[in-house]
Amino acid sequence: MTARNHERTGLRDMRRLIEPAATARAEPPEAHTATVEALASREGYDADFLKDMPVALPMPSGVLAEDVTPVPGREDGRLDYTHFSLVMSKSRRLALFTAVNIDGGALVSVPRGSDHWRFDPRIDDDLQAGPDLYSHNPLDRGHLVRRTAANWGDNARQANDDTFHFTNATPQMAGFNQQTWLGLEDYLLDNARADRQRITVFSGPVLDPDDRVYRGFQIPEAYWKVVAFAGEDGRPSATAYMIEQSDALDQLGFMFGQYKTWQRSVARIEALTGLDFGTLSTFDGFSSEERETGVRIEAEIRGPEDIRV
Repeated sequence: MTARNHERTGLRDMRRLIEPAATARAEPPEAHTATVEALASREGYDADFLKDMPVALPMPSGVLAEDVTPVPGREDGRLDYTHFSLVMSKSRRLALFTAVNIDGGALVSVPRGSDHWRFDPRIDDDLQAGPDLYSHNPLDRGHLVRRTAANWGDNARQANDDTFHFTNATPQMAGFNQQTWLGLEDYLLDNARADRQRITVFSGPVLDPDDRVYRGFQIPEAYWKVVAFAGEDGRPSATAYMIEQSDALDQLGFMFGQYKTWQRSVARIEALTGLDFGTLSTFDGFSSEERETGVRIEAEIRGPEDIRV
């Protein structure tokens, strides 16, 4: 099936503008530092969250598997939080990937609080990029799992606080973190809310060995996102996206630039990241078209009307 024929099987009505509205409200968060004991009870990402569509965590392959940050008591390096999980890169001190379950029928509006970022006590502080990287410069602590995506159900306030761990942050130029990429995330959340739909979102940086060094940290030049969901007919579907910030990094210290967001194939994300997404590429129209034609498929996204699923 081509990407074009796959166009209308996913999230409903790509062009509508949805007024963000929550099904419930929570009190302003008080971001407390969670202890190792408290975090031990977090259930994290659920591979069976999507009905009739199990979606396992991506698997680091090759040399990437050797770069997973060890987590005491776990063989897979997984760090669990409320409604999401992530795996860290030991060499880069950033997440290899994050995975979040989003229940569009149970999203809760948690007012933004003090944005208190903290280290995860389950791994050493020096294995996490923290204030030494982000202080006194135009780099945003860019959420990989957006706080509003994890904020659903009875534990929404706890989920909100969990997203403010440095393990969930990546260095992003301010304009990069506020333009089309943010609009894409808004679009996904708005449609999930409107359709009361469940979706699973994987996110992460492209960790290129040639990424430039700043304050002792290599700064990713590109980020990716893979979305899994069931279409209106119940058929499994997946889409993938990328954004690049390399032009802005050439003049680190200034907030400027237009950042291009691209829709690409899940197979292409696998090739760029070294992550294995299992069967997801078989549910992605772009990946299917690439296999049929042998030609790489990509499309620039300027707004929601450009998204093809």
